[in-house]
Amino acid sequence: MLSAVRQAKPLAYQRHVWKSVCTRAQFLRKPGPVERPYHSHYSRGSPGGNAAAEKETITKLLYNIGSRKEVEQYLRHFSSVESQKFAVIKVGGAVLTDELDTLASALTFLNRVGLYPIVLHGAGPQLNRLLEKEGIEPQYEEGIRITDAKTLDIARKVFATENLKLVDALERHGTRARPIPGGVFVADYLDKEKYGLVGKIVSVNKEAIESSIRAGALPILTSLAETPEGQVLNVNADVAAAELATVIEPLKIIFLNEKNGIYHGVTGKRVEAINLDEEYEDLMKESWVRYGTKLKIRECKELLDRLPRSSSVAIISAGHLHKELFTDSGAGTLIRRGHKLYRHTDLSTIDTDKVRRIMEAEDPTIKSGEASVAQYLRDLQNKKVSLYTDEPGEVLAIVTSDPNDPSKPAVLEKLLASKSAVLNNVADTVWNSIRKDYSALTWCIRSKANNDTLDPTWHFERADGSLRDPDDGSTLFFYGIYDSDKAKSTFTGAHPKQTRRSYSTWHRPQQRHYATTTTSNKKVGLIGARGYTGRELIRLLDQHPHLDLTHVSSRELQGKPLKDYHKMPLNYVNLRPEDLKAHEEVDAWVLALPNGICAPFVRQVESDVKEAKSSEKVLVDLSADYRFNTAWTYGLPEFNRRHLVGANRIANPGCYATGAQMSIRPLLPYLNPHSAPTVFGVSGYSGAGTQPSPKNDVTFLKDNLIPYALTHHIHEREMSYQLNTPVHFIPHVAPYFQGITLTVNIPLAHTMTSNDIQSVYSEFYKEERLVKVLASGEPYVRDNAGRHFVRLGGFAVHPDGNRVVVVATLDNLLKGAATQALQV
Repeated sequence: MLSAVRQAKPLAYQRHVWKSVCTRAQFLRKPGPVERPYHSHYSRGSPGGNAAAEKETITKLLYNIGSRKEVEQYLRHFSSVESQKFAVIKVGGAVLTDELDTLASALTFLNRVGLYPIVLHGAGPQLNRLLEKEGIEPQYEEGIRITDAKTLDIARKVFATENLKLVDALERHGTRARPIPGGVFVADYLDKEKYGLVGKIVSVNKEAIESSIRAGALPILTSLAETPEGQVLNVNADVAAAELATVIEPLKIIFLNEKNGIYHGVTGKRVEAINLDEEYEDLMKESWVRYGTKLKIRECKELLDRLPRSSSVAIISAGHLHKELFTDSGAGTLIRRGHKLYRHTDLSTIDTDKVRRIMEAEDPTIKSGEASVAQYLRDLQNKKVSLYTDEPGEVLAIVTSDPNDPSKPAVLEKLLASKSAVLNNVADTVWNSIRKDYSALTWCIRSKANNDTLDPTWHFERADGSLRDPDDGSTLFFYGIYDSDKAKSTFTGAHPKQTRRSYSTWHRPQQRHYATTTTSNKKVGLIGARGYTGRELIRLLDQHPHLDLTHVSSRELQGKPLKDYHKMPLNYVNLRPEDLKAHEEVDAWVLALPNGICAPFVRQVESDVKEAKSSEKVLVDLSADYRFNTAWTYGLPEFNRRHLVGANRIANPGCYATGAQMSIRPLLPYLNPHSAPTVFGVSGYSGAGTQPSPKNDVTFLKDNLIPYALTHHIHEREMSYQLNTPVHFIPHVAPYFQGITLTVNIPLAHTMTSNDIQSVYSEFYKEERLVKVLASGEPYVRDNAGRHFVRLGGFAVHPDGNRVVVVATLDNLLKGAATQALQV
């Protein structure tokens, strides 16, 4: 279809899970007079079974945001320090106005997993509004607010109000918080004659912060300071946060703003990461780095230069806080010192002792005695080598190429990293250097039993494709190569019968790259963005590394800003069929319209192409209009992938039809020809769309299950047509939002056992990464809602052996719609 989609959880799902997690947290922790007792030694969480169960529940929900290994390593990392050393979070005043509930939910979530961020907020926009009402024009000198007595009096009232507003919001979420509007910062006058009542912080009183955390309450600070004589002084909130971080030395310093990061002034795209040791000097010379951006980067460097190298600064929005903290890919802009990297192409220049230390600590083949460091380095003498390492020796990468055959792709022979290097993204920094130096690369990872510090998903996320050897369990990864045989040629032990796996159901997600990295992405236009599927598609495109959304069309939302897309600012437009030819830059149009609506758009595009008014466009129709049209390609990749390559007209399958076909197709050769399969389907009410009806009325659905279209449903016709065999289908709507479960009764022509059935499904889907075949038990909707894959299980065979019941679950908005539109 358009491209491949990351199997790991995307931004769309992260936001969905984020809301679910915080809602669940509120349910688990009702506000009350007794919350957290005094914790000696900054113990995390309340004692007792309920608190432990609550933390376990929230942590499990967190697994839906990143991989289990990612989540657990970051939780251990953050829990390894004293409570006050976890994070300092500076909140901009605009966030308190526009995203207060999101902020409170984000902080509640952190507290539920036993973390105590120190929160310091500003109130600049609120202060400016009140000054304007008083007829006072704000005055600035070198970016610093000039503060007279009247301005300070208003500022004190504003800070007190905003401080209590945030505390109240947290208490409503069931999270204890303590207002600390003053008494933390001691300051002298910065320059009384020039700036007035503005302070320069000289010391920080940590006692109030520590007392709050000991009592189980989040400390909520303002940036107001006091002189030793008691005079209150105004201090810029960013400056106060930096001074606080200098004293606390937290693992994370977070600046929350409404923009979710720093944006490249030329490309308009968000800068994923800035590695100061490698990039600072060149970055500050960039023409787009000026004014506030230059000041922010310089301040971050000055701050991080005073802190341990493990500290970092993140500039993000409140809604992305969880992803920034608990996943490798992050969310906003991450600024870190990193480590100075070195690349050696001459082995005589390397520090052999450093290489030996890393290999002996991290290389499984060396640790097991399978090989020695000396032997390996000797073997490198006959190859063209690039060796990458960092200053302290926590990561090592070795890339080799054949000096006698430059047409062969380079090989990443080793990528070794300590746990600290992984947590601090040093491995990613080295990887980005390799990507810059090599346009094509292969690397092989042996079976997962080797206990690599890099999660297996790390490799999948950075590869264009992969090949698995069933004999030894190893996986060959590659990027920049479009012929799997060429990839295999770099490894003599590759399995000769291995089938091609590139571009199947896996592709690299958006990763943190250097600030100056740019790519040429395909352009996508979305027509019908108001519905649930349109919204999910927008969120998936927002995190897609190779697709950019350029147009969103909705008659009802015309002129309004698109909120859930962060690569560039977009407004909703109302595109008519005749308008499409004017947007030649668009490579593909996705039609997310109700059934029976998209035909005028299709006819117009085809007419414009025929009359040479437009180049050919890919059309992906999410409705049922073209699923029975042989001129269109049916977009179920697991069964039709070879026809999708190069297709320009793609009919996206229905959600129920997807799950039913996945459940039945492996058993087509074993079906009883005289009896049809029966599918009992239940969907969340998002499947009924946004148009009000009893099927999406939550009041009507409460304690209810609604059957509808009991015969001849459009999906019954679709699944029967695509499988070329009759299928009976009975749909229902349940009182939850998203997710589908299908219980499928399949008559068999011959006696089979449950093990026989399970083996058939496992073999049939062994190469499909978006299909999970359970070894035992049945899949549940709650375990699959918000995820990209289909789960299949049950495989219960009747005692007579002539019928089997298979259970399938999938998300109707993702694999049943938006994910499938992006999948290949």
